[in-house]
Amino acid sequence: MALESNERPDRPIAKFESMLKTDDIYFFDAEDFEDIIHHYLNNGKINLAKKAIKIGLQQHPGSIELKLLDVEVLVFENHLDLAEQYLDELQLLDSSNEEIFIQRANIYSKKDNHEAAVALLNKALDLSENSFDIYSLLGMEYLFMDDFKLAKESFMRCVSFDEQDYSSLYNVIYCFEFLEDYDGAIVYLNDYLERNPYCEVAWHQLGKQYIAKNMLNEALGAFDFAIISDDTFIGAYFEKGKVLEKLGRYNEAIENYETTIKMEDPTSHAYLRIGKCHERLGNYEMAKYYYYHTVHEDPLLDKGWLAITDFYYKRNNYKKALFYVNKALNIDGENPQYWKKCATINAALQRYDQADFSYKQAVDLGNYELGTWLDWADVVFKNKDVRGALQILAQGQEFYPDNAVIKYKAAGFYLEMNDSINARISLIDALKLDIQKLPVFNEEFPQYAATDWVRNIVAKHEKSKGKTS
Repeated sequence: MALESNERPDRPIAKFESMLKTDDIYFFDAEDFEDIIHHYLNNGKINLAKKAIKIGLQQHPGSIELKLLDVEVLVFENHLDLAEQYLDELQLLDSSNEEIFIQRANIYSKKDNHEAAVALLNKALDLSENSFDIYSLLGMEYLFMDDFKLAKESFMRCVSFDEQDYSSLYNVIYCFEFLEDYDGAIVYLNDYLERNPYCEVAWHQLGKQYIAKNMLNEALGAFDFAIISDDTFIGAYFEKGKVLEKLGRYNEAIENYETTIKMEDPTSHAYLRIGKCHERLGNYEMAKYYYYHTVHEDPLLDKGWLAITDFYYKRNNYKKALFYVNKALNIDGENPQYWKKCATINAALQRYDQADFSYKQAVDLGNYELGTWLDWADVVFKNKDVRGALQILAQGQEFYPDNAVIKYKAAGFYLEMNDSINARISLIDALKLDIQKLPVFNEEFPQYAATDWVRNIVAKHEKSKGKTS
């Protein structure tokens, strides 16, 4: 027996769930079913949404809105062909329904045809009286197309419709940041704050833009206003702490990080920042205490293990540093900086084979910094593989063809091999690139720097340079 809606004064969702638990069948208005289905979709309860759609269509078989919600679920579950078939049928019944074009756009978006999706959403805009959601969808399509200018304009329209739409506000700022238009973001946020002076989200974002411009005092002021607007806004305290660190005001930074710990469960990131502040203040035992708290709170935070690594490395305790950098590598073995750090520590321990392997890993993972090539070559040279060291320098030269230091080092290595011809060529090339870097050669290879052979090459270069000038 079907019970009328007004016989059950309970809220539609509670009444619907009660119905599912019993053999009773309650009658709902089509609008009630729409509310129920939207509730489940918004909360990710797809199976309950599908049950509501099925029962809703049994009670209201002619409801286009319920059929469109059925299509929405089909699109979500990637049943795109069936969804398109239903949309074709619906369009014959109601060709001016903007939701039909929106769902077609979603299908094209799923197929990575974002240009077609944009065209359909623009058609939906022509038919819609409430275009807020459509502009949000347009913004996302433009993001997929890497058209950040149009994406920004779309999300701006969303914010103009609803200034409490913080999701769109974040997306506007994201577009500004991607376009590296920090000045534009600052102007936009200040204009927004003129109308919403107590919006902690906008103050927080404004502070981050000031940081990008290295306007640290202005950033500090923005975060203060974010905290005034909402004194429980943990993100503002944390960002304020980071700015205070950059300003060298470490004790104040610690106070802000500690506030975040008091307000919510402690986070490993807060412990890490507090540890770094104490280390800069010279409170080394306190720094160590917080670094260990960091990894205790989150053993998978590789930056915590790296902080402990650096702590011991700076104090020449290389064995402990090696132990802890390996902890970081066990968590993120694809991080080239960690492999480079591991190589540096192994080199300090004179474990040149392991250092060689670690530098190779760093380079294979994409670390092509000049220092990596130079240090790797030194390690291989100290391991008595001069040819290998020269090969590494040759690889580095491909990335830094105009770098004189590589050439000076190569000249020294060739001299170690008694290859005076290639040593002469490398030294002359280095002098041509930058004679001011000659002291690098003199310091690293003093046994050759004072020889007449080197002095003559340098003198001839200076003489020829004088003639050409």
